[in-house]
Amino acid sequence: MTGINEKPKVAFICVHNSCRSQIAEALGKHVAKGVFDSYSAGTETKDRINQDAVRLMKKTYGIDMEREQVPKLLGDIPPVDIVVTMGCNVYCPEIPAKHREDWGLDDPTGQSDDVFLATMTIIENKIRDLKDRILNDRLIDISNTVILHPSVSSVVGDL
Repeated sequence: MTGINEKPKVAFICVHNSCRSQIAEALGKHVAKGVFDSYSAGTETKDRINQDAVRLMKKTYGIDMEREQVPKLLGDIPPVDIVVTMGCNVYCPEIPAKHREDWGLDDPTGQSDDVFLATMTIIENKIRDLKDRILNDRLIDISNTVILHPSVSSVVGDL
């Protein structure tokens, strides 16, 4: 995906870059640091990372997200090879990438610790799966694929 001996860059994208995408960035650095570089960003930002996420990541994984991470906008991260959207149910701008996928995760903000912990476990499992697919070259390269807006594809389908 990238140059020789260069790890792919993965961006975890969500609306506010305050919870799910921050958890994914932290877990990516924790679980897959030797395989890919992790970043997170949002189309908007909050003034800080979700405090329940900070508390539970520290308690569960010993990771202090506030020490190395801050909410970031899309323009604050470098160009990436892989884009993972968290499932924000809103328009996500097209970010150039060779591979993209949506994890369809519900936002645990305002929910119980059990909901947060379940979301963190799902994210960790998905990161481990992504790491495995990268190591085994099982990602679909979409860099030369044209993605049509639904209104355009319906017209093209009628031709």
